[in-house]
Amino acid sequence: MLQDNTTIISTFRVRADECDRLWVMDTGLADILGNPTQHAAPSLAIFDLYTDKLIRRHYFPDALLKEDSFFANVIIDAERGDCDNAHAYIPDLGGYQVIVYSFKNDKSWRVKHNFFHFDPLAGDYNIGGVNFQWTDGVFGMAVGKRTRDGTRPVFFHAFSSTKEFMVSNRILQNETYSQSPESYYDYKLMGDRGPNSQSSAEFYDAETGIIFYTQVNKDGVGCWNTAKPLNPDTQGLVDSDSDALVFPNDLKVDSEGNVWVLSDRLPMFIFTSLDPEQYNYRILTGRVSDIIKGTPCDVL
Repeated sequence: MLQDNTTIISTFRVRADECDRLWVMDTGLADILGNPTQHAAPSLAIFDLYTDKLIRRHYFPDALLKEDSFFANVIIDAERGDCDNAHAYIPDLGGYQVIVYSFKNDKSWRVKHNFFHFDPLAGDYNIGGVNFQWTDGVFGMAVGKRTRDGTRPVFFHAFSSTKEFMVSNRILQNETYSQSPESYYDYKLMGDRGPNSQSSAEFYDAETGIIFYTQVNKDGVGCWNTAKPLNPDTQGLVDSDSDALVFPNDLKVDSEGNVWVLSDRLPMFIFTSLDPEQYNYRILTGRVSDIIKGTPCDVL
């Protein structure tokens, strides 16, 4: 097993925080679709964006991992005035759990809940002419705006699901309480987005209070204004394109009000093949204020 801080094996997602640090989720797993080889334990590599130097690398202890654990996302809960108190939330889509990492204590622990599992009625996909079934659990997570009591809501959903849930960051950041049976009822169902609304990543835009999320079965990007109840009528489809947005895999909102979306036709790569004569990988962007116009997410 490699333990070299100069080596990154396989990164699925990265996240820049408000303290100008880049958090890199390295699965340590190579050749996942061929002959999977775990070269190193899953880890977080944290870099200083000003110097490009590695600040810290944290390897997840074996005790936190399950046989089917797979970490394809990382969400950061940090504020510029309190950088040392940052936490990372790493959804485990195969182990149906969330790993919480405390930067201050350089320690990680796992949190389990029924809401982290997939919905058996939402595991069927038809994307780019390919039909397949997945059982991916918790995947998308988004940290909301700080509330009056000083806490922040953490929204989340399983990939193979159409429902959205929420838990306070106070729960996740309390290592002891988050692993106790008493914490079960602190998790809340926000609502259901509607049929065929499975989503990978989501992102909370602090300026508008809108959560943007991928719509993999609809070749599009959806939105929800968190000031409204969550139901099919309050969900907006800000864009849909059966060519440019086949499998929108990730998205983020920057500090200047732009949404950035990555589409990569992943199901074709996995189950059939990619056409080298076509554009298979795209990065698309749009202004938040423009793309929400005329949708239920519009901030009036």
